[in-house]
Amino acid sequence: MINLGIIGTNWITEQFIRATDETKTFSLKHVFSRTEAKANKFIKDLSKKDIQVSTDLDEFFSSSDFEAVYIASPNGLHFQQAKLALEHGKNVIVEKPSTSTVREFTILDDLAHKNGLFLFEAARQIHEPIFKKIQHYVENNRDELSGATLSYMKYSSRYDAYKAGELPNIFNPKFSGGALYDLGVYTVYDAVVLFGQPDSVNYVPEILDSGIDGSGSLTLKYPKFDVNIIVGKTKNSYMTSEIYFNRKTLLMDSGGDITHVKLADDDKNITTLPTSKSDNPMDSEASEFARIINENDQETYEKLLKYARIVNRILEQARTSAGLVFGADEEK
Repeated sequence: MINLGIIGTNWITEQFIRATDETKTFSLKHVFSRTEAKANKFIKDLSKKDIQVSTDLDEFFSSSDFEAVYIASPNGLHFQQAKLALEHGKNVIVEKPSTSTVREFTILDDLAHKNGLFLFEAARQIHEPIFKKIQHYVENNRDELSGATLSYMKYSSRYDAYKAGELPNIFNPKFSGGALYDLGVYTVYDAVVLFGQPDSVNYVPEILDSGIDGSGSLTLKYPKFDVNIIVGKTKNSYMTSEIYFNRKTLLMDSGGDITHVKLADDDKNITTLPTSKSDNPMDSEASEFARIINENDQETYEKLLKYARIVNRILEQARTSAGLVFGADEEK
């Protein structure tokens, strides 16, 4: 097992640690948190013992008790924390989106290669068997591929606080928040892995008073078809995501957390495609990241990095087309 440090003590970090326990891939050794009390509560809730706690980043990264770090802090903090990790010789798993700008991603990419380390963007769904099933169908029917509509809209648990006058990180440009960089990144990963790099990108958002996008419509133009993406954190959507193959349509219950896939023909015959999905959606990525590190699988690693480069470029192009500005844009 690979010794692991973590930054962030939220629900997604807990889910990742439970995934590493279930898959026996990483072993938690060190927790960084702004407060010792939050770190200790996190450790207790996981029924862990003998876990080191740090409230200082330099002290945390200088520790020799872990060789990989999982970063699940607010988006706007990812770059500096991942950069520090790579400079201290740690492999990095950073929650999507890994950075706020292409410039930041390029710096991390170069630094990881220079130091012989791994830099993973944790886009969990592309590693799941259910997504692999979709990918396999697309590959085998690419000649008939004629477009897609992907939807991922969930009312944020922090939106009521925002409406009450607070400024949660997820609705704050300083922390690179908003619908596109939170839920939209899942759907952009879908498009990049399944269809490749688009020719052009256009994003039309609903901009909140904070200057961030609460929801929006993203169009990715490919040579022979378009992919239309709908994302949002200020409302719920229950519409099916679809991939079109002329007379047939692949139906997914979500553009992000995919749990069911069906195939429909023009006679409205609908067939459920047999798939498997773990109770913990992070099991597959934990297993894959550990395998790549242990086997030094550079071929697969470079493929994942290529996806991440394209996704980060699309995200930046999309928000630039919409005039969305992050705090990271002002940093040089």
